[in-house]
Amino acid sequence: MPVLDDRSWQITEPRRIDFDDPVTELDVRVVSGTVNVVGTDEPVTRLEIGKVEGPPLHVRREGGRLVVAYDDLPWRGFLNWLDRTRRRREAEVSVRVPADVTLSVGVVTAGAVVTGMRGTTTVAGVSGTTTLVGLSGPVQAETVSGDVETRLLSGPLRFSTVSGDLTCIDGTGGEIKADSVSGAMILDLGAPRAGEAADIRLSSVSGEVAVRLPDDADLTVEARTTGGAVSSAFDELTTGGGWGDHWVAGTLGAGRGTLRAGNVTGGLALLRRPLRDGTDPDPHPDGTATVAAHAADPAPGAGPSSGPHPPETPGNPDPPKGL
Repeated sequence: MPVLDDRSWQITEPRRIDFDDPVTELDVRVVSGTVNVVGTDEPVTRLEIGKVEGPPLHVRREGGRLVVAYDDLPWRGFLNWLDRTRRRREAEVSVRVPADVTLSVGVVTAGAVVTGMRGTTTVAGVSGTTTLVGLSGPVQAETVSGDVETRLLSGPLRFSTVSGDLTCIDGTGGEIKADSVSGAMILDLGAPRAGEAADIRLSSVSGEVAVRLPDDADLTVEARTTGGAVSSAFDELTTGGGWGDHWVAGTLGAGRGTLRAGNVTGGLALLRRPLRDGTDPDPHPDGTATVAAHAADPAPGAGPSSGPHPPETPGNPDPPKGL
C-alpha cells in the first residue's frame, strides 16, 4: 500500500486508519461495493477499508476534511459520471466519525448506510439503495434510479430522483420536500418536534404518492392529480374534481403546518396513522405494507369513474389552487 505522505494514502488492500485529530468534514465516493458511515460521540475517526478491486482508492486529509474517493470520480457532475476505462472497481468502506461532521456520500452502483449523524448529510446515487437511520441534521438526497429508505429522521429532508423510490418511516422532521419523475414516494410520518409546524411538499409526474399522517395531524392539505386516483382516510378533508382533475383538500387540526402534493398521472393516497395504543391492526408496525398497498390501489370510488365523464358532486368547494 503506497503512502504518499503522512496525510495521503493509496489503498489497494484492506486497511484500518485511525485519526485522532478532529475531522469536521467527510467525503466518500465509490463506484460499487458498500459504504457504511456511523456517527458517534467519540472524537476519534476510524476508517476501515475492506475489499478493494480495480484502481486504488485514495484517502486524503485536507485540514479537517477527510476524503475517501477515486481520483477520477469528482463530486461535481457525479450523477453523470461515466467510467471510460471500463475497469471493474469495488470497495468496502466503513467509517466511524463524530456525529456532528458534515457528510457527503456518493455511490454509483454501491449500497450506502448512514446512521446517527447530527450534521448536514448529502447523498448522491446513480443506482443501488441508500439507507438513512436516526439522522437529526439536514438531509439532501439525489438519485437517478437508486432507492432511498429512511427511518427516524428528525431533520429537514430534501429528495430528488428520476425513477428511484423514497420510503420514509417514522419521519418527524418539520420540512420534507421531494420531487420524482416516476419513482414512488411512500411516507409514514409522525408529529414534528415540539414547536415546529410541518412543511411537506411533494411533486411527481407518474410515481405513486402515499402519505400516512398521525391521527392528530395539524395540517392544511392541498393535493391533486390530473390522471391518477385520490383517496383520503380523513373525514375532515374533502375529495372532489371532475374528469382529468382529482383533488383532496381541507384542514386537519388547527392547520398550522402545510401538506401540498401534486401528481400528473400517478395516484395520491392520504392515510391515517393509528394511535400507539397497542390496537393497531396493521401486522407491519412500520406501516410500509399498508401505505404501499394504498398507493398502488386507492380506496374504491376514488379517482376516475368507469364512465367517460364522471358527474360533478353538488356542493363541493372549488378545487385547491396553487399546486
